[in-house]
Amino acid sequence: MLSAVKRFLIGRPLKSSALGEQKLNKTKALAILSSDALSSVAYGPEQILLVLMTVSTIAFWYSIPIAVGVLILLFALILSYRQIIFAYPHGGGAYIVSKENLGENAGLIAGGSLLVDYILTVAVSVSAGTDAITSAVPSLHEHNVVIASVLVVLITILNLRGLTESASILAYPVYLFVLALFVLIGVGFYHIITGNVSPELHAPLGTPVTGISLFLILRAFASGSSALTGVEAISNAIPNFNHPAPKNAAKTLAIMGSLLAVMLVGIVFLAYYYGIAPKGDETVVSQIAAVIFERNFIYYFIQGTTALILVLAANTGYSAFPLLAFNLSKDKYIPSMFKMRGDRLGYSNGIITLGITSILLIIIFEGQTEKLIPLYAVGVFIPFTLSQTGMLVKWFREKPKNWVGKLLINFVGAIISFTVMMIFFITKFGQVWAVLIFIPVLIFIFHKIKNHYQSVGEQLSVSNNSPIKPIEGNVIIVPVAGITHVVENSLNYAKSLNPKQILAVYVAFDREDEKRLAEKWSKWQPDIRLVTLYSQYRSINYPLSKFISKVENKAYESNYTVTVLIPQFIPKKGWHNILHNQSSLLIKTILLYRKDVIVTTVPYHFKK
Repeated sequence: MLSAVKRFLIGRPLKSSALGEQKLNKTKALAILSSDALSSVAYGPEQILLVLMTVSTIAFWYSIPIAVGVLILLFALILSYRQIIFAYPHGGGAYIVSKENLGENAGLIAGGSLLVDYILTVAVSVSAGTDAITSAVPSLHEHNVVIASVLVVLITILNLRGLTESASILAYPVYLFVLALFVLIGVGFYHIITGNVSPELHAPLGTPVTGISLFLILRAFASGSSALTGVEAISNAIPNFNHPAPKNAAKTLAIMGSLLAVMLVGIVFLAYYYGIAPKGDETVVSQIAAVIFERNFIYYFIQGTTALILVLAANTGYSAFPLLAFNLSKDKYIPSMFKMRGDRLGYSNGIITLGITSILLIIIFEGQTEKLIPLYAVGVFIPFTLSQTGMLVKWFREKPKNWVGKLLINFVGAIISFTVMMIFFITKFGQVWAVLIFIPVLIFIFHKIKNHYQSVGEQLSVSNNSPIKPIEGNVIIVPVAGITHVVENSLNYAKSLNPKQILAVYVAFDREDEKRLAEKWSKWQPDIRLVTLYSQYRSINYPLSKFISKVENKAYESNYTVTVLIPQFIPKKGWHNILHNQSSLLIKTILLYRKDVIVTTVPYHFKK
């Protein structure tokens, strides 16, 4: 039944030879890898206004120069990441760049930051998408967390079906959103040009504002820079592109940057000109659409596509997180399970991990986007800064053709990224201080995992000088619960191994039971010694472990190996297991950690 459900949800397994069919063309790649960056125009401008509103709505005109500053940062990042794409065509982005040029710890800081950032990508995108849904249907507002969690589950299942299939489905909402925003911006500007918008709705550019400060402007700029999260995703996912992957990735990056620039400036300008102020229960985009179109079909089309892309922007995380986790796992910094491909050739363990952790964040932060965005943004500007700095070191060290121009591009990118990162830390320290704790903790965990794998590798290698003790004989201990076919099957198997000795061990809770079994045993298996242990506290494990230790000590003197052979019956149907106590599993679990004891299970399958 579980297998049938799995097939229904994610489809039939794909052959490894079908991996090439899971590559993306530019159209699909733009949809699946740019949805995070493009969708951020739905909340990036709002974050600018939320900061400016703390002074006065008159200060909203500052959103225009702030948006220009964000555009300059976007342009620098696009040029910088274009160079990274061609310099590191196998993907990995900031993690690989930082690790190779700045050292191991810098790479781990970038990789750890991005792992957390992709989790936040999903949580922020889905939470923002849920806000768009509840803005259109206010009665659903109190169910934000439940709606967001269900949406994450649906997106996780969609991604488990495979990269190509999810991209085919996601392309439509992304391009519909771009169309909807261009319609909104076009009609909005048309109303302005034709004089249908009152100039009294906004303060003229340059209007003096009491209480405004450089600190506040920088804080608003940092908040607006949250619209640039997701720009790095394409450089992480180059292996997902059709051949030639670097060229296709670079073109997709340029298209994404152009669309993002037009939509960001358009929404910021419309919000300013129409005098839109943020509300707790309605997004800025929703208000702009309501003013321009009223609440007609076009309004709901804009809200619907906005909600869709905000939710599906999470797919950028689902595309980039598994690949980054694969690279970290390949370098042995996180568990090796992240290197495994699932039935549909995706890194399914990374996809599932991302889904679960995102739901936990949504629950912890109660689905409130504004609480997540500062952490989200600072988490991506750390690897932005490190990757640009890493490229500076690369160009200076290697000095390839035209290296000075390349160095200048990355220098500008590094300076701006570092400046924005510091602005976040200075202006929003109360919201982002946790980064200073969890990143060092994450780096520590990475190193502990790497040390573990190195230790395991050393101990598994046959080239080391640790001799393996030869086995000169075997003493087999068979825990028994009575006289049954299950026990008989196990004893027959034990005899076939020709051990030095077989000991059947029975743990009794009652003296009469102990006596009765001993009498029956002497007639049933006279050639096998039965050892009975009385347990006055009704524990099987303690007296059995104590007895095994005694046998182990004697066997060690004779160079014999102790094998505990556990009889276990297997019911015809899986659910029948809940009708029986699983003492054999418990015994096996405990004994597996005994250093010099071999534990094996002899199954006896029921026929009905």
